[in-house]
Amino acid sequence: MSSIKLVECPRDAMQGLHNFVPTELKAKYINLLLKVGFDTLDFGSFVSAKAIPQMRDTAELIKLLDLSATNTKLLAIIANERGANNACEFEEINYLGFPFSVSETFQQRNTNSSMEESLTRVGVIQNLCKQNKKELVVYLSMGFGNPYGDNWNVEILSQWTEALIENGVKILSLADTTGVSTVEKINEIYPYLLAQYPQIEWGMHLHSTPELSFQKIEVAFKAGCTRMDSAIKGFGGCPMASDDLTGNIATENVLTYLKQKNHANSIDESAWNEAFLFSSKIFDGY
Repeated sequence: MSSIKLVECPRDAMQGLHNFVPTELKAKYINLLLKVGFDTLDFGSFVSAKAIPQMRDTAELIKLLDLSATNTKLLAIIANERGANNACEFEEINYLGFPFSVSETFQQRNTNSSMEESLTRVGVIQNLCKQNKKELVVYLSMGFGNPYGDNWNVEILSQWTEALIENGVKILSLADTTGVSTVEKINEIYPYLLAQYPQIEWGMHLHSTPELSFQKIEVAFKAGCTRMDSAIKGFGGCPMASDDLTGNIATENVLTYLKQKNHANSIDESAWNEAFLFSSKIFDGY
């Protein structure tokens, strides 16, 4: 197995919590995660505070982070040019993440724009990234199908992948927004995309019910995944998806799988244990 980039997603885990997590508490948690050895932290977002109130303090949060002794990169989610401009004000941020849905219904619900309008946004945001020395990560959300009855197949995935490549995108993450992926779909789609578009750094952002989590992790890595998103304890999911049945893939399950396969990684066990224990202060009371 090649080198794996582990992407921890506290932003995704926290964004649906009903009570606002104080900025100082978020910072303590993320500062612990910065010591663990993840490749990237999806730590915050610059989106409408009305839509995602939990993330309204991302700009303040950055100022409280200690990046002096970490190689972990920061990723912030944005949904439009305004958010991208806000994120680009911070040198500390390495990646901007844009959710591009291959379901028209979900794109409208998530970013209040059509797929064509969103493609235009991607072009604008990609230019901003170049100007500000950031990298753009585009999430192909609803990448394994959707619950809305919108057309979905591998040809549609390919069509939008090629359009995004034409806009200069180099990192794409296949995202299962509502947990509709299956072992069979992962095993069919991911190797196909890797083979068809080898110039792309492909990632995987899966949601799952707990009982299917290990199966999905195993098939994802066997299918060639080298960039895996997850969240401690499997918390989170997309508030715009209106689905309470699924959460993120749990990071501890990913680490257990990699350990069982004797796959070397950069995780500091002591720092991991400290962050894992601290996570209860975030998720048990909010």
